[in-house]
Amino acid sequence: MTLAITNAHVVPVDGTPFDGTVLVEDGKISALGPKVRIPRGADVVDAAGQWLLPGFIDAHTHLGVHEEAEGWAGDDTNEMTDPVTAAVRALDGINPHEIGFDDALAGGVTTVNVNPGSGNPVGGLAVALHTHGRYVDEMVLRSPSGLKAALGENPKRVYGDKKATPSTRLGTAMVIRKAFQEARDYMEKKDKNGTDLKLEALAMVLRREIPWRQHAHRADDIATAMRIAEEFGYELVIDHGTEAHLLADVLAAKQIPVLIGPLFTSRSKVELRNRSLANPGKLADAGVEISIITDHPVVPIHFLVHQATLAVKEGLDRDTALRAITLNPAKVLGLSDRVGSLAAGKDADLVLWSGDPLDVMQRALRVWIGGRQVFRYDEASRTAVVAER
Repeated sequence: MTLAITNAHVVPVDGTPFDGTVLVEDGKISALGPKVRIPRGADVVDAAGQWLLPGFIDAHTHLGVHEEAEGWAGDDTNEMTDPVTAAVRALDGINPHEIGFDDALAGGVTTVNVNPGSGNPVGGLAVALHTHGRYVDEMVLRSPSGLKAALGENPKRVYGDKKATPSTRLGTAMVIRKAFQEARDYMEKKDKNGTDLKLEALAMVLRREIPWRQHAHRADDIATAMRIAEEFGYELVIDHGTEAHLLADVLAAKQIPVLIGPLFTSRSKVELRNRSLANPGKLADAGVEISIITDHPVVPIHFLVHQATLAVKEGLDRDTALRAITLNPAKVLGLSDRVGSLAAGKDADLVLWSGDPLDVMQRALRVWIGGRQVFRYDEASRTAVVAER
């Protein structure tokens, strides 16, 4: 099937905006520009000057594993029975029919990274996937996409309440170091001892096959994350980074990306007291590659773009804000060859907006994933229509 979206104001993200056409063939962008020849028989959509962008990407969510309005029955975020649960996979707990996936489409979000929670020092394996599908396996873009870990208040509280290790920041760092040392030993002796799922997951990080996704808010926890990463030589990504601006020059020098957010929350615990919508701009100004995240359902996923808008209001460069919800998270997820910008050969994950998406009065009107329309907004009835899964 060939799709041509014409008369659009096209924002490729990694390139100069233009007024013209995006051509899609077999689920991929085949051509784009002010003058594109449209093949006979193509399905033509006249955008009438509306804005066409790549689908947004949220690189830190709990979409589908922490279902909204389901209470305990729909919460599969944390396996808090052991401090090191590296082998558990978010993939195995995702319900693709939960309402948050429809909200994602309404907010122009076509790709998400789903993480286990932050109750354990080592939480488990994340997965990157599209936001529409009949069952989760057909939605997967990369699995695993990282190994989730946590420093700070959460594991300290969870295991402190159990009178178990770790009950301090010292203990949490020790648990992580011990896990990596065991994985090193395992890698040396694997042929003799067979496969251990937990240690194999950690070994993937040590082999730099997937990044270490480190939940850390406070600057001292971020410093600990960098210290341990240097000891063991893995690829580090800072998730949340509430106080990352205090170490922005160090993070920039080490080329460590920060997934900052959620930004629409109260300061509900001590390590959030320096939360500010100005922090993304401070990080970007220092040269840190940032992505903006919702931590859905902490912030509803369709508010991803609004977090970017208000970060611009507080000093973040506008173009950087768009990259922070498109190309930058695509890079963190190892998917920049497929998603995050509009270019020939990339997946046709497209969103047609009524206008500039950084204007809170504009909305996503139509969404395509892999060239298939999966969402439209019916302006007459003011309702969202999601394609059958």
